[in-house]
Amino acid sequence: MFILKKSIFILLMVLCQSSFASHIVGGEFTYKCIGTNKYEFTLNLYRDCLPPSQGGGNPAALADDDPAYLTIFRGSSFYSIDSIFASSIFEVPVNFSNECINNKPPTCISRLQFKYIVILPDNFSTYKIMCQRCCRNGSINNIINPGNTGATYFATIPALPIVCNTSADFTNYPPQIICINNPFVYNHSATDLDGDSLSYEFCEAFKGGDPNDPKPKITGSLPGLTSVDYISPLNGGNPMGGNPVLKINAVTGVITGTPNLLGRFVVNVCCHEWRNGAIINTISREFQFVVTNCSKAVVANIPQFSEEQNTYIVSCKTKTIYFENTSTGGFRYDWDFGEIGLTTDTSTQFEPTYTYTDTGTYIVKLIVNKGSTCPDSITRFVKVYPDFKTDFDYNGLLCPDQPISFFDKTSSSFNEINFWRWDFNDGDSSKLQNPTHNYQNTGQEFLVTLISGNKYGCRDTASKTLTIPFVNVFAGNDTVIVKIPHSSFMARGHKFIRGRLLHTWIIRWYIIRMRSFLISGNLPMPCRGLQKMVVSGMIPSE
Repeated sequence: MFILKKSIFILLMVLCQSSFASHIVGGEFTYKCIGTNKYEFTLNLYRDCLPPSQGGGNPAALADDDPAYLTIFRGSSFYSIDSIFASSIFEVPVNFSNECINNKPPTCISRLQFKYIVILPDNFSTYKIMCQRCCRNGSINNIINPGNTGATYFATIPALPIVCNTSADFTNYPPQIICINNPFVYNHSATDLDGDSLSYEFCEAFKGGDPNDPKPKITGSLPGLTSVDYISPLNGGNPMGGNPVLKINAVTGVITGTPNLLGRFVVNVCCHEWRNGAIINTISREFQFVVTNCSKAVVANIPQFSEEQNTYIVSCKTKTIYFENTSTGGFRYDWDFGEIGLTTDTSTQFEPTYTYTDTGTYIVKLIVNKGSTCPDSITRFVKVYPDFKTDFDYNGLLCPDQPISFFDKTSSSFNEINFWRWDFNDGDSSKLQNPTHNYQNTGQEFLVTLISGNKYGCRDTASKTLTIPFVNVFAGNDTVIVKIPHSSFMARGHKFIRGRLLHTWIIRWYIIRMRSFLISGNLPMPCRGLQKMVVSGMIPSE
């Protein structure tokens, strides 16, 4: 076993030279360790293979993708360059099958695959492998000037002491066509032969090459990465919009959402490989979704009322659930409420009500027009975890500038309460379970609100009104008095002065030279206010 502390940065770069034309759809770079210091790199380059008459890629540009140039960098310095020819080419399945869609748009994507075996000596740092090629197909709707914008793909080989790592590999090809305004669910997960943990996110797509040098041979320093120019408000993390917005589950890699924009969209999914709590590698797959008006006759849909992923509802009050149905084009509805071992947890009503026998998370399935030529179906989670009730109490003087302690009294049958959000109605808030708060001397009512929740997704709200009085004690203006036996002053704006119902007070001459006097006022709460008056004594000249 090697114990090494230094880092090497070796970068393999596939850089495709010569002809420029809009044809790149996406790409990905992966690798596997096939022996000591020996790695097999795989580049998949996805290209638009529709005929030019249908807006497809330029045949000369498609032909010029092969061979590819691989440039290796160590750190930021040039290491070596090589040229390889493609090992295979095939047409990617559309992954869209619905005989009830009559206006399916034409699509064609070919995968050009390159494989390269290289021995990389042990080093103290990471290796990286990267691919660049220009240019993208010009019909993309979420980036600026796509026909003149190239692409970059890369992966990382971790540093020693990690040896012989194999990257993650995406499992499925994404569908090329999505129907607008229809719920979309796609599993974009990957597998890892080493058993490392994987996480997923949408990430930026990168430029690479340009119309003047669409397939460059790089022999200088390692080039930096520059994001494509997204059309606002879309970006790498939100590449398509949607209602709800398309998002990817960080743990499962499942993409969900409902697209509401027509067009062709570049989407880049990053898969992070974790070991011992640290990311050791990131691969990405860049592809394109074509969102079209499918004129689909039948759409099964259960709305999503929860913030939880693909969840219809989280019920924290009752085991009885009313199911709302927003499907269209249906004449028959078959529900399965997901209780394993039961055959009676079904319904054929349009919007049924069902009472679960126990708490838990259930997968509910709705099939519309089951057994017909054009059926459709959808599944959602239903989480049943009653009872959950938010409540709180408080303690302290309801006076200005006095600490008031708030106490969470949320009750839950499942005591996994892990979320608190307090709103004190004065612009301040807290995420503590039991916070303390002071109010200013504004003399008004404040509606204090607590939202609490548990790990199952239950949320509830409680509110209480606190009245904080306005305390205004006025001792009088600063003044100068001449030598007389005594002087009287009037205080106001309070009910009690030093515990007595006094408004007039007297200062004897013999205590005056230059003094400050404090007047305290108490309200029935009691709330106390203090105000100072400066009194100076002056002896008149004889």
